[in-house]
Amino acid sequence: MLLLGAALRCPASLQMLSEAARLLRLLTMLQARPEWSGAELADRLGVSTRTIRRDIEKLRQLEYPVHAGSGLGAGYRLKAGTALPPMQLDDDEAVAVAVALRTAVGGGVSGIDEAALRALVKLEQVMLSRLRHRVGALQIATVPAAGAPSVDADVLTIVATACRDHRQLHFNYRGHDGGESSRRTEPHRLVSWGRRWYLVAWYLDRADWRSFRVDRISPGLPSARGSPRANCPAVTPRSSSHRECPTSGRCRPRSASTPRRSRHDSGCGP
Repeated sequence: MLLLGAALRCPASLQMLSEAARLLRLLTMLQARPEWSGAELADRLGVSTRTIRRDIEKLRQLEYPVHAGSGLGAGYRLKAGTALPPMQLDDDEAVAVAVALRTAVGGGVSGIDEAALRALVKLEQVMLSRLRHRVGALQIATVPAAGAPSVDADVLTIVATACRDHRQLHFNYRGHDGGESSRRTEPHRLVSWGRRWYLVAWYLDRADWRSFRVDRISPGLPSARGSPRANCPAVTPRSSSHRECPTSGRCRPRSASTPRRSRHDSGCGP
């Protein structure tokens, strides 16, 4: 209130507050969409395209990496920079991030719990009281399952990168009996299922889809580039109530028209 009162008495201060609010709105818009044209930004903010160009330059001075395209119809986009700049989150996004961080602190991915706790403390320090109450209520109402094996964060990153880049991934896989064997795969998706992480991949040696428990994978580096397969099934790993086997689990396509198989069907679950 004191700051607002001083601004009302001083037109220059009021203009500064208006520019700061506009910069925050501009930053929020750039984070919400991959690309905006200057005309779109000017129309949304009620200013000229010349003002947008000046505001973009101010964001760059604050180390936000805003890229301006060239040519007719080119726009502005917030690109990845060498350092992570501050981000603007709306209420629902802030609650979602806080819940995810709280889950990560006691979750099934090892090596990130301390970093998640530091990030959570920073976020909750600046959250509004009503948002903290929402986060607390969600945490009280959910009970994490106990006894699930943890997954190394570095392994999860390697597997996720291979999925994203469509790279073949060769790894040693530990079976139910503790023995290890080599696998050559083309990773498709990571699936979080029943407090465990699974890799859904095309198993090159068997020419078929399989699911692999990530906590049993010892990966090498992603190698040759694969091709995205057109017949990727909508798959989920089979329920943990099925018997386990020393090899990887089969992936079962599921659709509304496909009846579920019994636990005595051929194939083993992960």
